[in-house]
Amino acid sequence: MRIPNAFFAALEQQQDWPLKARTTGKVVKTVPAQTLWQQLNEAAWACADPGVQFDTTINDWHTCPAEGRINASNPCSEYMFLDNTACNLASLNLLAFYHQERQEFDTDAFAHACRLWTVVLEISVLMAQFPSEAVALRSYQYRTIGLGYANLGALLMVQGLPYDSNAARALAAGITSLMTGASYQTSAELAAAAGPFPKFSQNRASMLRVIRNHQHAAYNLPDQYEGLSTQPLGLDQDLCPPNVLAAAKHAWAEALRLGGLHGFRNAQATVIAPTGTIGLLMDCDTTGVEPDFALVKYKKLAGGGYFKIINQSLPQALERLGYPPSHIEAIVKYAKGHATLTGAPHVHPEALVALGFLPEDIERLETALPTAYDLASLFSTNVLGEACLERLGFALAHYQSTSFQLYRR
Repeated sequence: MRIPNAFFAALEQQQDWPLKARTTGKVVKTVPAQTLWQQLNEAAWACADPGVQFDTTINDWHTCPAEGRINASNPCSEYMFLDNTACNLASLNLLAFYHQERQEFDTDAFAHACRLWTVVLEISVLMAQFPSEAVALRSYQYRTIGLGYANLGALLMVQGLPYDSNAARALAAGITSLMTGASYQTSAELAAAAGPFPKFSQNRASMLRVIRNHQHAAYNLPDQYEGLSTQPLGLDQDLCPPNVLAAAKHAWAEALRLGGLHGFRNAQATVIAPTGTIGLLMDCDTTGVEPDFALVKYKKLAGGGYFKIINQSLPQALERLGYPPSHIEAIVKYAKGHATLTGAPHVHPEALVALGFLPEDIERLETALPTAYDLASLFSTNVLGEACLERLGFALAHYQSTSFQLYRR
């Protein structure tokens, strides 16, 4: 749901809010703003969807308003631009740029990767396939691209930074600022060589205003913002790591300088996507800007069974917090499991032998244990075989029943 600032004013003043028909704009119903806001929040909580887009703020940062406002986004909400446009996405694994030994984010390598992938995405504009002629034409006229990142949660973990902390927010803001500034800087350099996007001239003033506001945010100059209804929080000059802060400032200074001289090759350069699928391919422990939803997860294998995955950042995070190696090993095993029945308090080889299990039965259990979802699924016909179950006294009709669970017996 897109919400303009006028709604929040009505909410604050406890006023009614008019609901208008999409087709005619006519008011069809009036409801208390507080009631609507409560219903919206309950619905967002129930379905785990963020629910809200801040319409006024989105359009305040619109680089190309000459041909219209931003009305909507793609379903994942990372790409917001004019109707009938699209962009290709690429995301960088933030953890790949962190030096564990130096405990420092490599801004030079990250900025270089941002520049490289901005060029790649610019090339992709000509190679992309679009769903309609209108989308293809407008995407060519504006040449929007979508550089982003993933694995922010893991990057914070290995540094021992709580996700909900000012230090974490300062680092995340600095990296995001650096990425966007470096991308626009590269876009300006591309414009110097190949020309700006076709619709740049009619949007020049608006786009340079947005770039200036980005620079003001990097330098945290709240009295310098232009044309914004809501003043943003600038980069924390004290909490943001010095190398990240300096790199972000430099990137935006160059983006503004070069953009003023040559324009920009791309009307929009960066987005932050959920990265739910490509995050797996990039070996990310977390997706997009999100924290990890669980330290231990189960991945269903195409050939059957499950694979238990522990967040690989956990040992590094515990080490950064000062835990000794023996404690780290114990914590990881507690979270992940030991992947063996040997030494277990109740279900162990000696107890199973006493119940009639043979050594070869226990060996099959041990082999299947690392990919088992739980013990109930481990003690199944598929793992132990029919001969074992019959030897233990279960009839065919019994162990083929959908309700049969050997482990519970």
